[in-house]
Amino acid sequence: MPEFKPPRPGEVAIPLPSEFDAHLFFIGRIRTPWASAAECPKNARARADVVATIEIDPRFREGLRDLSLFSHAIALYWLHQSRRDLIAQVPSHLGSPRGVFALRSPVRPNPIGLAVVEIVTVEEGRLFVRNIDCVDGTPLIDLKPYFASTDSVPDAVRP
Repeated sequence: MPEFKPPRPGEVAIPLPSEFDAHLFFIGRIRTPWASAAECPKNARARADVVATIEIDPRFREGLRDLSLFSHAIALYWLHQSRRDLIAQVPSHLGSPRGVFALRSPVRPNPIGLAVVEIVTVEEGRLFVRNIDCVDGTPLIDLKPYFASTDSVPDAVRP
C-alpha cells in the first residue's frame, strides 16, 4: 500500500481489518489521459470532451454483447491509488469534517468509483465512453446498463 499524508485536522483514520471479506475479478482497465488523481476532474461531466477507453479482458468480452443498444451505462471501478483508512474527512470545499459515507470522495474503506458513462461506441472488446473521472489504468469491476426509468431520481436532495 502506498504511503499517504497524515490526516488533516478533523479527519479520523481507523485501523483496517487484517483480512478481506470478498474477492473481485477485475474485468478490464479504464484508459484515460490522467496519470494521477490530482489531474482527474472533480466532476466528470465537466470533461465531457474526453473519450476514454474501457478495455475488457478477453475472458469477459462476450458480456459486451448488446450493450451498444444503450446510450449510457454504469461503470463501477476500483480506485486503486486511494487510501482506505479515513472514516471522516475534511473536504477542501467544505472546511469541516464529514463522514466518508456522506461524501463522493475516492478515499473510503472500499474505494469503489461509480460513473454514469455515455457510450460512444463498442468495438472489439473496447467500450468508448464519456464522463468518467479516474486515472489511467484503473481496474474495472463491472458494467451495467443505465435505465433512466429506475436509476434517475429527479427529486433527490443534497445539502
